[in-house]
Amino acid sequence: MYKKRQPPTKKVFINEGIKAKEVRLIDESGEQLGLLPLAEGIVKAKAAGLDLIQVTDKLDPPVCKIMDYGKYIYILKKKEKAAAKSAKGGELKKIRLSFGISDHDLETRVKQAVKFLKIGDKIMIEVRLKGREKAHGDFAKDKVLKFIEMLNVLVPVKTERDLKRQPRGFTMIITKA
Repeated sequence: MYKKRQPPTKKVFINEGIKAKEVRLIDESGEQLGLLPLAEGIVKAKAAGLDLIQVTDKLDPPVCKIMDYGKYIYILKKKEKAAAKSAKGGELKKIRLSFGISDHDLETRVKQAVKFLKIGDKIMIEVRLKGREKAHGDFAKDKVLKFIEMLNVLVPVKTERDLKRQPRGFTMIITKA
């Protein structure tokens, strides 16, 4: 099944949809052609087999560019995706510790956490408790604190969400300091 193409969030005016009488025109090669009447800009775009697209309306008269509409939408979507990616501030990665985790396994999880922190991700540390393990919550807390101590030696971290008791165990979110 094909995905329906979503238009970008910014409203794009093309050809006859442009409301200005005069436009500042840029041709397909990127050269500025100066101020021209809208009708003349549309004629030049049609002659080139392309569309006249209003790039910005912040200026008076607005800046319009002669280019393919589909290509312009593709560029806008790409920019929006890149902006959303950088604004997110890293992914949330989960590291699960068990109640009876050995020291060596803890070191392995610390090494993985260091990799995640270095690329800017947040880490959710999770300790799952089953059955009688739930009665020994203090032991599980000690495991998490030991993990944080080992991690602090390699990379300084700050807690984004403190150690929190949940029905199935404990969780905590940390980031690079």
